[in-house]
Amino acid sequence: MTPVTPVGTVAHSGHPPSSESSRSGLPGHHLGRARRQEMVEGLALVAPSLLGIAVFLVVPIAVVIWLSVNSWDLIGPMRFVGLRNWFAVLSDPTFGHSLWITLVFVVLVVPVQVALGLAMALLLTRGLPGSGVFRVLYVIPWMCAPLALGVVWQWIFAPSGGALNALTGAQTDWLNSPVLALPIVALVTIWSQVGYTTLFFMAGLAGIPVSVLEAAQIDGASSWQSLWRIRIPLLGPTLYFVALTGAISAFQAFDQIYALTPSGGPGSRTNVMALRIYQEAFQGGFNLGHASVMALVLFVIIVAVTLVQHRFIAGRITYDLS
Repeated sequence: MTPVTPVGTVAHSGHPPSSESSRSGLPGHHLGRARRQEMVEGLALVAPSLLGIAVFLVVPIAVVIWLSVNSWDLIGPMRFVGLRNWFAVLSDPTFGHSLWITLVFVVLVVPVQVALGLAMALLLTRGLPGSGVFRVLYVIPWMCAPLALGVVWQWIFAPSGGALNALTGAQTDWLNSPVLALPIVALVTIWSQVGYTTLFFMAGLAGIPVSVLEAAQIDGASSWQSLWRIRIPLLGPTLYFVALTGAISAFQAFDQIYALTPSGGPGSRTNVMALRIYQEAFQGGFNLGHASVMALVLFVIIVAVTLVQHRFIAGRITYDLS
């Protein structure tokens, strides 16, 4: 006899209904269709960003990698040479010198830029008279074209007819001094970028809860203790961001250095990596293979520095200011 299913019960086929489909109230095939539709809509929304990343990041990196194993002078035919470009660049003492100059330049720029940006942000957030005017003045150099600023500073440091020598009455050839050339280039870079750092520190200071500072004042904390034990620790996310972006920018510095010392300074004292790459690619022998190898080495160094900063700084900061 065929068993009769009691009224009010559901006959089971041996496969229990999906809990997710039962919760959503949709059959399984309708739920799958809805998921596919959501995925298509999501991909359509992020497609412009993905296209931009592919065109302006992935494709250029792939082209540079391909050029690093080829010999090409922009005119003749491209010739595959394998790892010869890598061996030639990595064994070149001038490349090692440029790498060392770049590291020294980063060490000169980033700490001073961060410290000055924090100091200026602390002054501008006090509400002193004229603070609004100084906020605009600090940002103007960052908004101007770096190459144009470099030309202006080259006139200031010119040995004859320069503004600095005219004011001091000296006849110093500032940019041709092996001792002063790199510090001067670093000083100009700091001057042009410190407004950018100041803006972020001002935003970070504005995000610190007033109640926390008032509680510290009630407990008898001095201004220095409030700064060192409360404000700076709570500025951890901002400090991490400006230090990271400042280091990346310093490693890639080119415009102002080229305007001030287009040949790399006396004894190649300002011949940083970006300038060396430009010279190798578009001056002399137009060796794009060697320039591509240098660009990839610089890229690896920047990624390594970013990972190190993330490892030792990002894990020690808090984003909860409540």
